Amino acid sequence: MFKDYVKIYIKSGKGGDGAVSFRRELYVPNGGPDGGDGGKGGDIIFEVDNNIHTLSDFYHNQKFKAENGEDGRKRKCHGANGKDLIIKVPPGTLIKEFETGKIIRDMSGDNKREIILQGGKGGIGNMHYATSTMQAPKYAKPGGEAKELNVILELKSIADVGLLGLPSAGKSTLISKISNARPQIADYPFTTLNPHLGVVKLSDNRSFVMADLPGLIEGASEGKGLGDRFLRHVERNKLLLHLVDLSYLTQDPIRDIELINNELRNYSDDITEIEQIIVGTKKDIATQENINMLDDYCKKNNLKFFVISAATGENIKELLDYTYNRINQKDDIQFATEFDTTIDIKVEDTGFTITKEKDVFVVSGNKIDKMMGYTNLDTEKGFLFFQKFIREQGIEEALLNAGIEEGDTVSINGYEFEFYK
Repeated sequence: MFKDYVKIYIKSGKGGDGAVSFRRELYVPNGGPDGGDGGKGGDIIFEVDNNIHTLSDFYHNQKFKAENGEDGRKRKCHGANGKDLIIKVPPGTLIKEFETGKIIRDMSGDNKREIILQGGKGGIGNMHYATSTMQAPKYAKPGGEAKELNVILELKSIADVGLLGLPSAGKSTLISKISNARPQIADYPFTTLNPHLGVVKLSDNRSFVMADLPGLIEGASEGKGLGDRFLRHVERNKLLLHLVDLSYLTQDPIRDIELINNELRNYSDDITEIEQIIVGTKKDIATQENINMLDDYCKKNNLKFFVISAATGENIKELLDYTYNRINQKDDIQFATEFDTTIDIKVEDTGFTITKEKDVFVVSGNKIDKMMGYTNLDTEKGFLFFQKFIREQGIEEALLNAGIEEGDTVSINGYEFEFYK
């Protein structure tokens, strides 16, 4: 089943904590610190796989998490790094931040492999904190936090040409024509890659990729019919072939063109900037009035105009040759990054909470855990830093608001103190 839009959850690995450890060897009663560093958390990496043409696999697995780094160990042993997680996507996949819809990365062109979420850095072991005045540091730095994000994967097919037209415009007939070898128009095989993409092969090893957009009807941009499912694939097209039925059954070919263009305009103003070639179809049963009407319209709007007949093959070679030449004069379309995951993601910090257990005021939270991880309360300098932290983070004020009085007991990360202002 062809799928081109899905929401997934991604999370990098947390960095391993640095270790607090001291040498314990025979005849070395006062061994120095030997706590090793923690390992780096695994990255979330997106990689283009040209053998994938749909996002269907993501409907069965929508949560992706890289490995955490291992904690450091004694004897200066470094914790192992967490394994990166590689997520493979088809070329042309946009990765968007879910809440804002901003583009994180366009996986096309040279963007074949991109680190989207970096794993947390490994924490530093206590062996790095030894100084001439602090020979036995009892603290280490915790590992960096993991990053997590809900993202949208949106496939915008990498096609050079988009094929537009009402259901009666003759798109299916044209595709069947260019897929069969006919001596009078040469061989233009149309090789299906998925229900909406095909490769049109011309002579001299020339080719281009065409995207068929079925079901485009009035109201498609609002979800009617099937058109809204395929309009996103137009955005990467370099050129649009707009097919219009010129047979005696069509009363107003101009209206048919405007109906389609109005749906494109309602979906995205950027789509209307893509060059269109107007292709009048069914020349063998067309009325001269319809041909003249469309010719005047194209001249007035400076549009290239072809009249073809899939039944006889008339002008198809000329149309495809012209199309090939035009798309080779245009640059590939790539969407710019709007959301930088190295800057725009804020690692959640829950701050702190205060609870009262019997007669003890217990302070806990992420900020507390991190601070205690790199603060040595056994030193005067460390304890002064701890007191400053308590004041600056608003913990002292919060304790007072919770009803604490001088002499009451405070418990922070396993340490108990008597409270004094």
